[in-house]
Amino acid sequence: MNINFNEKKGFICDMDGVIYHGNKILPGVTEFIEWLQKEGKQYLFLTNNSGLTPKELQNKLARMGLNVPETCFYTSALATARFISEQSPGCSVYALGEAGLLNALYDAGITMNDVNPDYVVIGEGKAYSLDTLTRAVNLVMKGAKLIGANYDSNGPMENGIVPACRALVAPIEIATGKQAYFCGKPNPLMMRSGLKMLGCHSGEAVMIGDRMDTDIISGLESGMDTVLVLSGVTTREEAENAFAYKPTMILNGVGDIVREAVNQK
Repeated sequence: MNINFNEKKGFICDMDGVIYHGNKILPGVTEFIEWLQKEGKQYLFLTNNSGLTPKELQNKLARMGLNVPETCFYTSALATARFISEQSPGCSVYALGEAGLLNALYDAGITMNDVNPDYVVIGEGKAYSLDTLTRAVNLVMKGAKLIGANYDSNGPMENGIVPACRALVAPIEIATGKQAYFCGKPNPLMMRSGLKMLGCHSGEAVMIGDRMDTDIISGLESGMDTVLVLSGVTTREEAENAFAYKPTMILNGVGDIVREAVNQK
Protein backbone atom coordinates (compact mmCIF):
# COMPACT_ATOMS: atom_id res chain seq x y z
CA MET A 1 0.00 0.00 0.00
CA ASN A 2 1.36 3.41 -1.01
CA ILE A 3 0.90 6.93 0.33
CA ASN A 4 0.50 9.92 -1.97
CA PHE A 5 2.86 12.25 -0.17
CA ASN A 6 2.01 15.19 -2.39
CA GLU A 7 -1.59 15.12 -1.15
CA LYS A 8 -0.65 15.09 2.55
CA LYS A 9 -0.69 18.41 4.40
CA GLY A 10 1.12 17.43 7.60
CA PHE A 11 4.14 15.34 8.49
CA ILE A 12 4.89 14.22 12.06
CA CYS A 13 8.40 12.86 12.29
CA ASP A 14 10.39 11.13 15.00
CA MET A 15 14.02 12.23 15.42
CA ASP A 16 16.33 9.59 16.97
CA GLY A 17 16.96 6.96 14.31
CA VAL A 18 15.06 8.95 11.69
CA ILE A 19 16.88 12.30 11.45
CA TYR A 20 20.09 11.42 13.26
CA HIS A 21 22.02 8.86 15.29
CA GLY A 22 23.65 10.70 18.18
CA ASN A 23 25.35 13.67 16.49
CA LYS A 24 25.43 12.12 13.03
CA ILE A 25 22.84 13.19 10.47
CA LEU A 26 21.31 10.34 8.45
CA PRO A 27 21.34 10.09 4.65
CA GLY A 28 18.53 11.88 2.82
CA VAL A 29 17.51 14.07 5.75
CA THR A 30 18.66 17.37 4.22
CA GLU A 31 16.72 16.63 1.03
CA PHE A 32 13.64 15.64 3.04
CA ILE A 33 13.54 18.86 5.08
CA GLU A 34 14.21 20.97 1.97
CA TRP A 35 11.29 19.20 0.26
CA LEU A 36 8.96 19.83 3.21
CA GLN A 37 9.83 23.52 3.21
CA LYS A 38 9.73 23.94 -0.57
CA GLU A 39 6.33 22.24 -0.86
CA GLY A 40 4.88 24.27 2.01
CA LYS A 41 4.11 21.21 4.14
CA GLN A 42 3.27 21.55 7.81
CA TYR A 43 5.75 19.47 9.79
CA LEU A 44 6.55 18.69 13.39
CA PHE A 45 9.39 16.77 14.98
CA LEU A 46 7.66 14.79 17.71
CA THR A 47 10.28 13.11 19.84
CA ASN A 48 10.12 10.85 22.87
CA ASN A 49 13.53 12.14 23.95
CA SER A 50 12.80 14.14 27.10
CA GLY A 51 16.34 15.39 27.69
CA LEU A 52 16.52 18.34 25.29
CA THR A 53 14.44 21.50 25.05
CA PRO A 54 12.99 22.57 21.67
CA LYS A 55 15.69 25.28 21.49
CA GLU A 56 18.42 22.71 22.12
CA LEU A 57 16.94 20.44 19.43
CA GLN A 58 16.85 23.39 17.03
CA ASN A 59 20.51 24.13 17.80
CA LYS A 60 21.45 20.47 17.39
CA LEU A 61 19.97 20.38 13.90
CA ALA A 62 21.58 23.72 13.09
CA ARG A 63 24.99 22.23 13.92
CA MET A 64 24.19 19.56 11.33
CA GLY A 65 23.37 22.23 8.76
CA LEU A 66 19.58 22.02 9.08
CA ASN A 67 17.48 25.17 9.48
CA VAL A 68 14.31 24.27 11.39
CA PRO A 69 12.22 26.73 13.48
CA GLU A 70 12.02 26.12 17.24
CA THR A 71 8.22 25.89 16.95
CA CYS A 72 8.58 22.70 14.90
CA PHE A 73 9.57 20.57 17.91
CA TYR A 74 7.35 18.86 20.47
CA THR A 75 8.87 16.55 23.08
CA SER A 76 7.63 13.98 25.57
CA ALA A 77 8.84 16.37 28.29
CA LEU A 78 6.38 19.03 27.09
CA ALA A 79 3.62 16.41 26.87
CA THR A 80 4.42 15.25 30.41
CA ALA A 81 4.39 18.76 31.84
CA ARG A 82 1.10 19.54 30.10
CA PHE A 83 -0.52 16.35 31.40
CA ILE A 84 0.58 16.88 35.02
CA SER A 85 -0.36 20.57 35.07
CA GLU A 86 -3.83 19.77 33.71
CA GLN A 87 -4.32 16.91 36.16
CA SER A 88 -3.06 18.76 39.23
CA PRO A 89 -2.37 22.50 38.77
CA GLY A 90 0.29 23.85 41.12
CA CYS A 91 1.47 20.40 42.21
CA SER A 92 5.01 19.35 43.08
CA VAL A 93 7.21 16.58 41.69
CA TYR A 94 10.42 14.69 42.29
CA ALA A 95 11.95 14.55 38.82
CA LEU A 96 14.86 12.63 37.37
CA GLY A 97 15.86 13.97 33.98
CA GLU A 98 17.74 16.54 31.97
CA ALA A 99 17.06 20.19 31.13
CA GLY A 100 14.31 19.38 28.65
CA LEU A 101 12.14 17.76 31.30
CA LEU A 102 13.01 20.07 34.18
CA ASN A 103 12.45 23.24 32.13
CA ALA A 104 9.12 21.96 30.82
CA LEU A 105 7.94 21.24 34.37
CA TYR A 106 9.06 24.65 35.65
CA ASP A 107 7.41 26.43 32.71
CA ALA A 108 4.14 24.63 33.51
CA GLY A 109 4.18 26.01 37.07
CA ILE A 110 5.26 22.74 38.69
CA THR A 111 7.67 22.90 41.63
CA MET A 112 10.38 20.45 42.71
CA ASN A 113 9.95 18.54 45.97
CA ASP A 114 12.05 15.63 47.23
CA VAL A 115 10.17 15.22 50.55
CA ASN A 116 6.46 14.69 49.81
CA PRO A 117 5.81 15.30 46.10
CA ASP A 118 2.54 14.60 44.33
CA TYR A 119 4.38 12.84 41.49
CA VAL A 120 7.65 11.09 40.77
CA VAL A 121 8.56 11.87 37.16
CA ILE A 122 11.22 9.91 35.29
CA GLY A 123 12.91 10.85 32.03
CA GLU A 124 16.26 10.05 30.48
CA GLY A 125 19.09 11.49 32.52
CA LYS A 126 22.72 11.09 33.52
CA ALA A 127 21.86 11.83 37.17
CA TYR A 128 20.04 8.48 37.43
CA SER A 129 21.80 6.38 40.09
CA LEU A 130 21.10 3.87 42.85
CA ASP A 131 20.65 6.77 45.28
CA THR A 132 18.11 8.62 43.13
CA LEU A 133 16.37 5.34 42.28
CA THR A 134 16.06 4.51 45.99
CA ARG A 135 14.61 7.95 46.74
CA ALA A 136 12.11 7.60 43.90
CA VAL A 137 11.05 4.15 45.11
CA ASN A 138 10.40 5.36 48.64
CA LEU A 139 8.50 8.44 47.52
CA VAL A 140 6.22 6.26 45.41
CA MET A 141 5.74 3.93 48.38
CA LYS A 142 4.66 6.97 50.40
CA GLY A 143 1.97 7.82 47.85
CA ALA A 144 3.53 9.80 45.02
CA LYS A 145 2.13 8.88 41.60
CA LEU A 146 4.67 7.48 39.12
CA ILE A 147 4.97 9.13 35.71
CA GLY A 148 7.28 8.18 32.84
CA ALA A 149 8.05 10.77 30.18
CA ASN A 150 7.96 8.18 27.41
CA TYR A 151 7.58 4.50 26.65
CA ASP A 152 10.88 3.86 24.82
CA SER A 153 12.92 1.05 26.35
CA ASN A 154 16.07 2.01 24.41
CA GLY A 155 17.26 4.43 21.78
CA PRO A 156 19.86 4.43 19.02
CA MET A 157 23.29 5.97 19.39
CA GLU A 158 26.18 6.13 16.96
CA ASN A 159 27.66 2.78 17.99
CA GLY A 160 24.78 0.88 19.59
CA ILE A 161 21.81 1.56 21.84
CA VAL A 162 21.25 3.43 25.09
CA PRO A 163 18.69 2.58 27.82
CA ALA A 164 15.69 4.89 27.61
CA CYS A 165 12.85 5.93 29.89
CA ARG A 166 10.87 2.70 30.18
CA ALA A 167 14.05 0.81 31.13
CA LEU A 168 14.74 3.41 33.83
CA VAL A 169 11.17 3.32 35.18
CA ALA A 170 11.03 -0.50 35.29
CA PRO A 171 13.10 -0.92 38.51
CA ILE A 172 10.78 1.50 40.32
CA GLU A 173 7.72 -0.42 39.13
CA ILE A 174 9.24 -3.73 40.19
CA ALA A 175 10.34 -2.46 43.61
CA THR A 176 7.04 -0.74 44.44
CA GLY A 177 4.51 -2.90 42.61
CA LYS A 178 3.11 0.34 41.12
CA GLN A 179 2.58 0.92 37.40
CA ALA A 180 3.75 4.14 35.76
CA TYR A 181 1.68 6.27 33.43
CA PHE A 182 3.65 7.21 30.29
CA CYS A 183 2.93 10.53 28.58
CA GLY A 184 4.98 10.24 25.38
CA LYS A 185 4.33 8.13 22.30
CA PRO A 186 2.28 5.99 21.86
CA ASN A 187 0.01 7.91 24.25
CA PRO A 188 -2.75 9.40 22.03
CA LEU A 189 -2.66 12.60 24.10
CA MET A 190 0.73 13.45 22.61
CA MET A 191 -0.42 12.61 19.08
CA ARG A 192 -3.53 14.76 19.39
CA SER A 193 -1.40 17.65 20.58
CA GLY A 194 0.88 17.19 17.58
CA LEU A 195 -2.00 17.21 15.10
CA LYS A 196 -3.46 20.28 16.77
CA MET A 197 -0.13 22.08 16.46
CA LEU A 198 -0.04 21.22 12.75
CA GLY A 199 -3.64 22.25 12.20
CA CYS A 200 -4.30 18.94 10.43
CA HIS A 201 -6.84 16.18 10.66
CA SER A 202 -5.42 12.68 11.06
CA GLY A 203 -6.34 11.73 7.48
CA GLU A 204 -4.27 14.64 6.17
CA ALA A 205 -1.11 13.69 8.07
CA VAL A 206 1.64 11.05 8.02
CA MET A 207 3.54 9.64 11.00
CA ILE A 208 7.18 8.77 10.25
CA GLY A 209 9.30 6.79 12.70
CA ASP A 210 11.73 3.95 13.25
CA ARG A 211 9.89 2.14 16.06
CA MET A 212 6.88 -0.10 15.65
CA ASP A 213 5.93 -0.01 19.36
CA THR A 214 5.78 3.78 19.70
CA ASP A 215 5.88 5.66 16.38
CA ILE A 216 3.89 3.34 14.14
CA ILE A 217 1.29 2.22 16.68
CA SER A 218 0.68 5.82 17.76
CA GLY A 219 0.13 6.94 14.18
CA LEU A 220 -2.06 3.96 13.41
CA GLU A 221 -4.25 4.42 16.49
CA SER A 222 -4.57 8.14 15.71
CA GLY A 223 -5.89 7.40 12.21
CA MET A 224 -2.80 8.47 10.27
CA ASP A 225 -0.93 6.78 7.45
CA THR A 226 2.41 5.56 8.78
CA VAL A 227 5.92 5.19 7.38
CA LEU A 228 8.46 2.95 9.09
CA VAL A 229 12.03 3.88 8.17
CA LEU A 230 14.75 1.28 8.54
CA SER A 231 17.42 3.83 9.55
CA GLY A 232 16.82 3.28 13.28
CA VAL A 233 16.25 0.28 15.56
CA THR A 234 13.67 -1.78 13.65
CA THR A 235 14.51 -4.19 10.82
CA ARG A 236 12.18 -5.11 7.97
CA GLU A 237 11.96 -8.68 9.29
CA GLU A 238 10.91 -7.46 12.75
CA ALA A 239 8.32 -5.12 11.27
CA GLU A 240 6.80 -7.86 9.13
CA ASN A 241 6.88 -10.73 11.63
CA ALA A 242 7.04 -9.51 15.23
CA PHE A 243 3.91 -7.35 15.40
CA ALA A 244 0.19 -7.88 14.84
CA TYR A 245 -0.04 -4.57 12.96
CA LYS A 246 1.94 -3.07 10.11
CA PRO A 247 2.87 0.37 8.77
CA THR A 248 1.34 1.74 5.61
CA MET A 249 4.80 1.81 4.01
CA ILE A 250 8.33 0.67 4.85
CA LEU A 251 11.18 2.78 3.45
CA ASN A 252 14.93 2.77 3.98
CA GLY A 253 14.99 6.39 5.17
CA VAL A 254 13.24 9.74 4.88
CA GLY A 255 15.09 10.51 1.65
CA ASP A 256 12.92 7.86 0.01
CA ILE A 257 9.84 10.00 0.77
CA VAL A 258 11.18 12.71 -1.50
CA ARG A 259 11.86 10.22 -4.30
CA GLU A 260 8.38 8.73 -3.90
CA ALA A 261 6.79 12.18 -4.02
CA VAL A 262 8.70 13.12 -7.19
CA ASN A 263 7.67 9.87 -8.88
CA GLN A 264 4.04 10.44 -7.90
CA LYS A 265 3.79 13.78 -9.70
